[in-house]
Amino acid sequence: MASRLVARLRIAPRALRAMAGRRERPPDPLRILVAHHLLLGDTLMLTPLLAKLRARYPAARVVMTVRRAFLPLYALRPYGTEAVVHEAKQPATLDALLAGDGFDLAFVPGDNRYAWLAAAARARWIVAHADERRGLRNWPADDLRPFPQSPTAWGDAIAQLADGPPPPAYRPADWPAPPCAPPVPPRGDYCVLHVGAGSRLRLWNPERWRTVAETLSSRGLQVVWSAGRGEEDEVAAADPAGRWRSFGGELSLAQLWHLLAGARLLVCPDTGIAHLGRLAGVPTLTLYGPGSPALFGPGEFWRESPCRAVAVDPFPCRDQRVIFKRRVDWVRRCQRTLAECPAPRCMHAIGVEPVLAAAAELLGG
Repeated sequence: MASRLVARLRIAPRALRAMAGRRERPPDPLRILVAHHLLLGDTLMLTPLLAKLRARYPAARVVMTVRRAFLPLYALRPYGTEAVVHEAKQPATLDALLAGDGFDLAFVPGDNRYAWLAAAARARWIVAHADERRGLRNWPADDLRPFPQSPTAWGDAIAQLADGPPPPAYRPADWPAPPCAPPVPPRGDYCVLHVGAGSRLRLWNPERWRTVAETLSSRGLQVVWSAGRGEEDEVAAADPAGRWRSFGGELSLAQLWHLLAGARLLVCPDTGIAHLGRLAGVPTLTLYGPGSPALFGPGEFWRESPCRAVAVDPFPCRDQRVIFKRRVDWVRRCQRTLAECPAPRCMHAIGVEPVLAAAAELLGG
């Protein structure tokens, strides 16, 4: 809490000074900032905005804040984007952002609190989605645009903050593979089953994961398990006998990229790894429980990517209509906690058969 306070005390006076006086949208911005502090999946879903900015402003320097763990994914500057570390609890990460020459234009995806960060970085014009809540978070924004009023993937909605036509559809060649010491993959064709998730309400039954692994193995694919650090128990529950190779807890995001890029198939819950799979170009099958396939699916930008969604939709308690604390009438999702929902009925309702059927489609039968 103290470190956050230090950061705010650095940001607020700089932002207020920058907001003083007349402000005008620059006609031809040469320095553009994307300011946020999002989790992995939400960060990767900003890719349509990056693609659109590069197409519309080919000569501009585009800078985006990212969490430190995500920085290696942007090492080779996809879409010419320069990633700068910003950690809300590490005030020193503000130094590089606040010491520069400022920005002509800034976009704030998601939480409008980061409009203050954009203003402190001397952004001359700040664009964000409208927020019906009144309060300080919206003060620095110069252009507050309504969130789409019909079903739209979140990445496409963020891209609409920038003027101009939609970006071209994503191709894996658009994002250079991040440099790292890649893991040694299995020989031959293999699939990745990523069983971890940031919330226990997104976890699927271990027995069903095991059935999927057995079926894919019987069809000639080598199975490898994946999970984040601290999620190794999920692999152990799905494969107590250790029949298949596990990379659980072993890989950085850059290494996981390389593992996914060589796979025939990725199966995972609705987590950041599903979006990483789309970027790496692996056919990706995503299990949606609390999340919304319409909101967090591939949308228009990833329309040419091989993806399938499996969900029981509609589901009675997937009924919350909020995205980043904005009410959007068409949204249907669930952000309840374990205290409110001790067992993920929406995930338990997903059977093995539709998962295997979708996997067969992605594998070409």
